[in-house]
Amino acid sequence: MKQYVFVLILGLAFGLSAGKGVAQTASQPVSMAQAAAPSQVSAAQVQKLEGEIASAQEAGDNAWMLVCSALVLMMTGPGLALFYGGLVRKKNVLATMMQSFSLMALVTVIWAIIGFSLCFAPGNSFIGGLQHIFLHAVGRAPDPTYAATIPLETYMVFQLMFAIITPALICGAFAERMKFSAMVLFMVLWSLIIYDPMAHMVWGKGGFLNASLGGAFPTLDFAGGTVVHITSGVSALVCALYLGKRVGYPHEPMPPHSVVLSFIGACLLWVGWFGFNAGSALAANGLATSAFVATHFGAAAAAIGWAIAEWIRNGKPSVLGAISGAVAGLVAITPASGFVSPMSALVIGFVAGVFCYLMVSKVKSRFGYDDSLDAFGVHGAGGTIGALLTGVFATAAINPIFKDGQGNPLPVGWVDGHAGQVLNQLVGVLIAWGMAIVGTLIILKIVDSLIGLRVPEEHEIQGLDLALHGEEGYTFEA
Repeated sequence: MKQYVFVLILGLAFGLSAGKGVAQTASQPVSMAQAAAPSQVSAAQVQKLEGEIASAQEAGDNAWMLVCSALVLMMTGPGLALFYGGLVRKKNVLATMMQSFSLMALVTVIWAIIGFSLCFAPGNSFIGGLQHIFLHAVGRAPDPTYAATIPLETYMVFQLMFAIITPALICGAFAERMKFSAMVLFMVLWSLIIYDPMAHMVWGKGGFLNASLGGAFPTLDFAGGTVVHITSGVSALVCALYLGKRVGYPHEPMPPHSVVLSFIGACLLWVGWFGFNAGSALAANGLATSAFVATHFGAAAAAIGWAIAEWIRNGKPSVLGAISGAVAGLVAITPASGFVSPMSALVIGFVAGVFCYLMVSKVKSRFGYDDSLDAFGVHGAGGTIGALLTGVFATAAINPIFKDGQGNPLPVGWVDGHAGQVLNQLVGVLIAWGMAIVGTLIILKIVDSLIGLRVPEEHEIQGLDLALHGEEGYTFEA
């Protein structure tokens, strides 16, 4: 254990020194008025040319955001479906994949009716209003509060993809033992009661934690460390504890039936995550580049960190460990991606890889809960450590999100001299944990009392593919 602690401390120490040394200079774009010779170009011509350039920029931003929306949807299906599907036993592969696929449809309908409005319409500090119910007034016109160069409809569909994957992540905790009908009802309530308020608080107009729009406790969350990963990961732990262990766990071996499927899924998640994080810049600009690079570096460092920790403990690194480490790094860098330097991203990723490995290999076995696919160990733990380290390594050199009355950049994170941001991050983390624990427990109680949560033992032994869907994932003829 001392080896792991030493690795974590070494990583943090290196990161602080790397973060302090970061400085980027952004080239200032030359205005059209400066570029053109005043004696040869009229003001009308300059104005026309500037309008054409602005129109081209808007078209480029919109194209980028539509591609990012598709990439994030790919993370749920097929990415997460394959990743989770390979980790379960073969008698449950279709049921597990169906959970991800069904949420792609279910959450879309909820989002169109009321979800987007609850997240992003003007409301109070904790929940949005009903101005955008049934997507009212959501069209081609931009909303400058959120993104000035893309249609609000594009912004809506990009955010929809986040709302889809977040509840899908929870499915890893109750894999192989929850009724399909219970999963559907649970996810409907969870999306409305937990995801929508949390998204509004962090990203919505007037949100309590919104860092860019003057929230009471400005929490830095570029792409969803609190909104997506902490809420889903902690909710996953509550689900695992409430439902109890699978039949035979931990006495019977329950290895993944296909690490190959999980490997393919993890690679798709890695690629899709570029849309998740870089797309959160909401434009094809330099900030998107910073987020893209940080995302890749964080995943790479975490894969190495997990593999090293596993190598030390078990004498060899595993493929499953390497891909799990990469996902853990992607989770941890999510809140930080648009705020930290590449070197800080390496540190955050490495620390997350080691930390999440310890959560999965040590803490889970110590307390004996059956988080089937380690949704809490990767997403809950990774999201928490990533959110806190964002407060440490965020710098105005990457994203000057805080400014004074004259528009001058202010320190952002601890490496900039703003140690108080770590406290703001802690407030955001605690709120996400609290909402996930209390809200999920209430929803589980409601669903359990109405239709029951768990499949009968004979169905669990038979396998949920046949018991719930009447199909088999694999049929081999002799």
